[in-house]
Amino acid sequence: MSSHREAPEISKDPVADSTDVYAFVSPDKPTTVTLIANYVPLQTPAGGPNFYEFGEDVLYEIHIDTGGNAEADITYQFRFTTQVGDPDTFLYNTAPITSLSSSAWNRKQFYSVTRRDRWGVHDLGHGLASPPCNVGPLSTPNYATALAQPAVHTLSDGSKVFAGQRAEGFYVDLGAIFDLGILRPFEQDHTTFGLKNTGIGQMAAGINSLKGANVHSIALQVPKSALGNNWGSSNNAASSSSVIGVWTSAYRQKVRVRDDFGEHFCTGPYVQVSRLGNPLINEVIIPMGKKDYWNSQAPAGDSQFASFYSNPQLAQLLPVLYPGVFPSLATYNAGPPAPNRADLVAILLTGIPPGLITGFQNFTGTTQADMLRLNMAITPASSPANTGLLGNDVAGFPNGRRVFDDVVTIELRALAGAVLKLVDPTYSPDGPASGISEGLTSSATDLSAMGTENYLPSFPYLGVPHSGFLVPAS
Repeated sequence: MSSHREAPEISKDPVADSTDVYAFVSPDKPTTVTLIANYVPLQTPAGGPNFYEFGEDVLYEIHIDTGGNAEADITYQFRFTTQVGDPDTFLYNTAPITSLSSSAWNRKQFYSVTRRDRWGVHDLGHGLASPPCNVGPLSTPNYATALAQPAVHTLSDGSKVFAGQRAEGFYVDLGAIFDLGILRPFEQDHTTFGLKNTGIGQMAAGINSLKGANVHSIALQVPKSALGNNWGSSNNAASSSSVIGVWTSAYRQKVRVRDDFGEHFCTGPYVQVSRLGNPLINEVIIPMGKKDYWNSQAPAGDSQFASFYSNPQLAQLLPVLYPGVFPSLATYNAGPPAPNRADLVAILLTGIPPGLITGFQNFTGTTQADMLRLNMAITPASSPANTGLLGNDVAGFPNGRRVFDDVVTIELRALAGAVLKLVDPTYSPDGPASGISEGLTSSATDLSAMGTENYLPSFPYLGVPHSGFLVPAS
């Protein structure tokens, strides 16, 4: 949930809150790309009696830019409907739910998938069943095989789709990072308002604040040939045609009218209320006064926010909060000249151009835009590193994003100047910049060995949602 509750307005609207986007070449089907957009953050598994679901009045979209201008050349749209079997019971289910068609399941959701591209509008599927939430062993027995797996559908164009509850794959120490930027490897060096901090305690391992949480995922697995410009003739990692931009957005109609009987209806044109490409942007790059506005804007206009990337507040704060730990960054921040973090602009707004990193590029052009950028010609790593490109794994973030990538550690290290030398040869990175860590890790770095707690080795890759009865111990 790298973008959970990241702006004042969307924090009040969880069903429209885009929390994470993933885009990666499918490790078990490398001729395809998997796209995942997560919504409805911070789900407690024991969430009854009204268990979590997608919004019927929300239009969900996943966008793909194939032309390098941050415009959506391909858009997949998802619309949900809810069917209540028995309105005279308070129960989500009246007996064990043994199949997606079970009459015991009282509140079912179905959805449609539409693709919009330059050739027109294509209905890829409708009446597709979402699985129920994982209530517990009596209500949802054999969840993985009887309910989740049958909810993987094949669309009319041959793509796969899944929409429903999943285990949260993102991991972060929220309690530390939002407590004035505590970085557990250096916590004893933290100062607050010029005073050495003595109340933090001894150095400790990180705490995954999202352990045991669930989320709602929209997942697509699409042939590469359906995404790239002339893909068949450009399976070349050095070619710009191999790179796509990916983001998600959610929309609501402008007018919502409530009646005197607890009902409401929506009307008017759709307006964007949430969007997400790269992780953590609206959380820690965009300032408070711009967050709601940022959520309403299209990525193609993100040059208006470029100053927040080229001189981010957190990069300024690190040497202040940790005196003596980041002396090179402190000198760079103080100038002259004024800080110009071209490294962050490249990583997060344009993609990394050829020539900076040997054998790698995911450059989409000079248009500055918040999108994941995936070079589809780069094959999945046989031994992936969850630190992605910083761990010499070119198949990982910021080349797209896999479900297990440690994006918080990667971005914190980048903010601390670990890769600034790539664009400024005179800069000497501080040693600790490459040692920043949350003190967390995913279950493993090899997707095929991750098991079922948080990840799966095949589509939809995020694991079986945690049961409300069997919540993992903290």
